[in-house]
Amino acid sequence: MRVALLHDYLNQAGGAERVLMALTELFPEAPIYTLIYDKKRLAGFENKKIKTSFLQKLPFAASKIKYYLPIMPIAVEQLNLGNYDLVISSTSALIKGVITPPHTLHICYCHTPTRYLWSDTHSYPKDIKVGSIVKNILPFMLTKLRQWDHHAAQRVNHFIANSHFIASRIKNYYHRDSEVIYPPVDTQNFYITNQLGNYYLIISRLRPYKKVDMAISAFNKLNLPLKIIGTGEEEASLRKMAKSNIEFLGAVSEEIKRKYLSNCLALIHPQEEDFGLTAIEAMASGRPVIAYGRGGALETVIDGKTGKLFDEQSWEALIDTIIKFKPNEYNSFEIKKHSENFDTENFYKHMREFVEKSYRQFKNS
Repeated sequence: MRVALLHDYLNQAGGAERVLMALTELFPEAPIYTLIYDKKRLAGFENKKIKTSFLQKLPFAASKIKYYLPIMPIAVEQLNLGNYDLVISSTSALIKGVITPPHTLHICYCHTPTRYLWSDTHSYPKDIKVGSIVKNILPFMLTKLRQWDHHAAQRVNHFIANSHFIASRIKNYYHRDSEVIYPPVDTQNFYITNQLGNYYLIISRLRPYKKVDMAISAFNKLNLPLKIIGTGEEEASLRKMAKSNIEFLGAVSEEIKRKYLSNCLALIHPQEEDFGLTAIEAMASGRPVIAYGRGGALETVIDGKTGKLFDEQSWEALIDTIIKFKPNEYNSFEIKKHSENFDTENFYKHMREFVEKSYRQFKNS
């Protein structure tokens, strides 16, 4: 069976890229088709066979890909996948819109329906840092792209959602059913320690929807130690608003990240996530998660057992939860045991079964 993997962009490291890496373990001979690839910003794919779209050759595409949004559908539809029996797309944007021939099965592992077209369509024009002319044009452009995205989603043979939360979005926006297969986490790579620090921890890209600013506001008032791992477009403004009790660690190695997770009092998870791999990593380290009770956190964090959920996405609600939070009430070994439900081996097992069943049915029909 000839297999190809698809991914929107290879220019940053995140949960979606970890899913793609796991898919390359299942299908080691499969090439990866993507709109752009930036070797400098994403390690780990150097030995993979990567095929890019014509956007790769355009000026500053690797670092300023959002400026090419209007022509992305053209770039997606020009990817030629006629030589494959099976195509698996890993997507939170537009790559699922590829055109495949009738003999090719297309399975889409959807991290979320395209955020800026659907769930974030009202906030995206406000948050994006562009000039006033582009901001005025953007809503009209997004409407056209939304129409294309819905139409393109109907080309997919089968959808896989990374959580029940995302399955409901796929149903609502694309009117498609989906199978839920949780993303992979190498839970055995994380460890429990008896030597806890006195700090709370955030691990996140520093982007508006991650709500790190809300957490900083809370910890500014609490005057408790908070360490932040991650980089992003909001880093400079977040550093300016943070008091001295808040430390920015930037990008760190996996080994250092595991150490900070194992020693923290709790992971702070203020955003609404599609799934939330970092929350699983914290629990695999035996540490509870203080999370906003929406999205994927409702499927991963057991309130009162593996963490604490707060209902309102505000610094006031976060402060109230942290004041009432008692780390000693949580059993690290029970927390870690719960995290193993999301281990990589489970991902491999469920993906193999789904692909084999779907391909068999596809060929028989």
